[in-house]
Amino acid sequence: MRISYGKATRRKKKRIFKEARGMRGGRSKLWRSVQELVRRNRCYAFRDRRVRKRDFRQLWITRLTAACRMRGIRYSLFIHGLELANITLNRKVLSEMAIHSPEVFDEVCALVKTALGSKLQVAAAV
Repeated sequence: MRISYGKATRRKKKRIFKEARGMRGGRSKLWRSVQELVRRNRCYAFRDRRVRKRDFRQLWITRLTAACRMRGIRYSLFIHGLELANITLNRKVLSEMAIHSPEVFDEVCALVKTALGSKLQVAAAV
């Protein structure tokens, strides 16, 4: 008896064609083109989920750098001072704090400056 995979094949094709919906021309109609497109899209999606994390971290660091400079301290010294002061806030929370509640961020900067102490005076002299 001959085995037919028609139902499974049709289900697989429907799923992949559904993923390619919205593309123009053969990229949503032709099986071979759709397969290539979907495979490539999945690779980009996998890669860019990691890139998005990288980009957001970069944005937070840029915001923190600007906020720290406004308060007379370098970003690298600020992060080091956070460790010395045993403040365990991440960069996302700190950048949101710098934007939405600057008075609290000022307090954090004051704590960092006291924790740094003499290191801050040496950095100012250089």
